[in-house]
Parts: sequence; structure tokens; C-alpha cells
Amino acid sequence: MNQVKSIETEMYNIATEFITKRYPTGWGGVAVIHTDDGKFLTSVSIETANSSVDLCIEVGAMCEAHKFNSCVSHCLCVVRDDENSPFKVLSPCGVCQERLRFWGTDVKVGVTTPDNCLKFVTLENLQPYHWTNAYPFETLEHYSKD
Repeated sequence: MNQVKSIETEMYNIATEFITKRYPTGWGGVAVIHTDDGKFLTSVSIETANSSVDLCIEVGAMCEAHKFNSCVSHCLCVVRDDENSPFKVLSPCGVCQERLRFWGTDVKVGVTTPDNCLKFVTLENLQPYHWTNAYPFETLEHYSKD
């Protein structure tokens, strides 16, 4: 349990330090993914002139995990409104939840809480009624870890 907590705390520290350096003023956001082989992968939101083609903050780190053929164990997204605002944890959107399920339902994700505390839950707990429950797990090849 202590190891898990230290992974989560380390992810939060990586995120907040990265935001402060990458976005010294104004809005800032970063995602941190931890993999089962011990990597911490970070990504930021891509900025485009047309916001309809933007990608979620987590996507770059997910692609890195795929590139290294690493299994994602944790995902965290942290933002702040400006350099004077507190950091906030954002729960993954529905699309990112679908992307993260590639690595299974036991992936832990940081979630938004009313008191802004650092909390992680598994995708299984975040989505207890996910559509894949209608099918045997082994028939969902693209959701396997192998």
C-alpha cells in the first residue's frame, strides 16, 4: 500500500513541477502515466487554432506507453487556471477512459474530488456499468494486456 501511495504522490509532484516549468504564467496542464516497468511518462495538451481537433492531455503519454510496449498502471491529469490558482485533478474523460481500458480495468486513475484531495480509483470502480460487461473478457482482444 505504501508503494502505491508513493507512486501516486510522485506522479502528482511530477505533474505540478512540470506545470510550473512549462507554463510559468497562465493556464497549465500535464498528464503523468506510470507503467508497470517503472516509467513515468508525461504529456501536455496540444494547442491548435481549431479546438475541435485538440487532444486530451493524457494522449501523448498513452502513445508513449504504446511505443515502449509498457502496461499502464496509473494515470493522472493535473491542471491549474493560472499561476495564482490551485492545482486541480481532472478525472479522465469518457474517451480517455476507453483508451486506458486497453490496459485493463485495474488501471488506477486520478479523480476529481470535492475537497481536491489526491484520490485514485480503478477504471472498474469508475465505470461499474461499462459496455464491455456485456461480453466475456477474453472476446475483447483489443482490451487484453498480452
